[in-house]
Amino acid sequence: MKAAALVLSALLAPTAVAVPRADAPPSESRGVTVAARAAAAEGIAFGPCPKAEKLPAPVECGTVRVPLDYADPDGTRIPLTVSRVKASGPAAERQGALVYNPGGPGASSTYFPLAAGLPAWQRISAAYDLVGYAPRGVGRSAPVSCQDPADRTKGPTLAPTVPSEVFKQERIARARTYAEGCARRTGAALRHYHSLNNARDLEVLRAALGERRLTYMGASYGTYFGALYASLFPHRVRRMVFDAPVNPAPQQIWYVNNLDQSAAFERRWTDFRTWAAKHDEVYGLGATAGEVARSYEKVRAELAAAPAGGKVGPGQLHAAMLQALYDDRFWAARAGALGAYLKGDPKPLVAQAGPADPPPGRAEGAEVADPGNAGAVYTAVECNDAPWPEDFALWDRDNTRLARQAPFETWDNVWANLPCAYWKTPRQKPLDVRTGPGVLPPVLILAAERDAAAPYEGALELQRRLGGAALVTERDAGSHGIGGGANACVNGYLERYLLTGAVPDAAKVPSEGTPVRRASCAPHPEPDPVSLERAAKLRRPSDLPGQGITARLGAGR
Repeated sequence: MKAAALVLSALLAPTAVAVPRADAPPSESRGVTVAARAAAAEGIAFGPCPKAEKLPAPVECGTVRVPLDYADPDGTRIPLTVSRVKASGPAAERQGALVYNPGGPGASSTYFPLAAGLPAWQRISAAYDLVGYAPRGVGRSAPVSCQDPADRTKGPTLAPTVPSEVFKQERIARARTYAEGCARRTGAALRHYHSLNNARDLEVLRAALGERRLTYMGASYGTYFGALYASLFPHRVRRMVFDAPVNPAPQQIWYVNNLDQSAAFERRWTDFRTWAAKHDEVYGLGATAGEVARSYEKVRAELAAAPAGGKVGPGQLHAAMLQALYDDRFWAARAGALGAYLKGDPKPLVAQAGPADPPPGRAEGAEVADPGNAGAVYTAVECNDAPWPEDFALWDRDNTRLARQAPFETWDNVWANLPCAYWKTPRQKPLDVRTGPGVLPPVLILAAERDAAAPYEGALELQRRLGGAALVTERDAGSHGIGGGANACVNGYLERYLLTGAVPDAAKVPSEGTPVRRASCAPHPEPDPVSLERAAKLRRPSDLPGQGITARLGAGR
């Protein structure tokens, strides 16, 4: 009752009404206001988390209901799962709720309150309730589905860097079938799963939490709809952190961003090979980056002819190596597995790249998660967000050209996104993310200079578009998501900002016409080569000493 009274008093205050940007559709702007009022009145009834969430006490869970369609706020409402750990410090020093999203699209942050137990988050968790949630479509939040689990591709699979015409036609057919499955299995609701609605849902969540203004941290894709929120509801922003931002320019969403991402992964692939070559005495993959590449291609060829353990083909190997390019804590494990395979021992590679073992059993009442849910949400959001080329000839031309310089990820990125060429649901027009000077309170951007999943240009573009934004760069580093991890310099800026609102001072930058707020941190140390026995155990992010909270507890786009 006390929480409800606080919410109601905020609702009656003049500043409690959402102030969306003028170019938002009028009907949907009104829908957000109506939904936020309803959520503020209802609040969130937190209690023990359902078994399906696998979250221990003191994490609590609850539900906020949001409109499926903001043009019809009195129509169908869908539930979003919310998790929380209350601030551990004195009540007088509590600063409110810190809401986190790890990206995707398709990732949940219900695990985020567990960060309260990590050393880098202790002062932050003393001042804030740590709040995670499953966005629309994810997990138990009105889940999206695109195919029957029985129809999912089982390993081993191929992953050619120069696909044949036969292979392309097979993937085109698969993309068409997947797009049709999304429409058939999710139905008319499918059109409402997109980034603008994710931003609107964030406004409703803010109201349901009883917060007059939002404190938010988004990583990867979470930076994009966080930036949409900042553009639509600038007067609702208290503090915002954008960790590993994607490029929010409308023309980048999403086809061009994926081209840029493929090019950036090639640079990061070179970083891994250069590191492995420095430790040739440990891994035996070659003394130069080129020799490491040839060792990798030898493994790929042998797996194509005879999959390891009957489970790991080139496709599974590529997925495992791609994970390492998101997060260099995996480098030792992957290099060790490649070296062991070439010496006749495939077990480490099967353990790291093979499908996860099914759980031995499930607790009574526990739900079975759809293993394809994250991919379905990813596809729905990206396909709905913007126009995509509908003629495969354009995809073929652009990516054939790109693959000559960047073969590692280019074609796999195509196959991941190709259903968008055959999407029948109406598309959104990307919002022009932009706020003028003084419209927003200062926001903080964190970026690693060699991040491949979110190339660094995206951080510079976001700073240009959000007036007064500050950028902290981890130089010569490339792990995806750096906030709250092992870099004390980055963490210092993050903690100072969340606790005090302070950002780096503005200074002249030669490439900029006006002073900008920027600061740099030295890179975290390169991974140490470790024994195969130890490296083989480092399969999951939770097994590893952290870089960022994105990598430590869950990965985004």
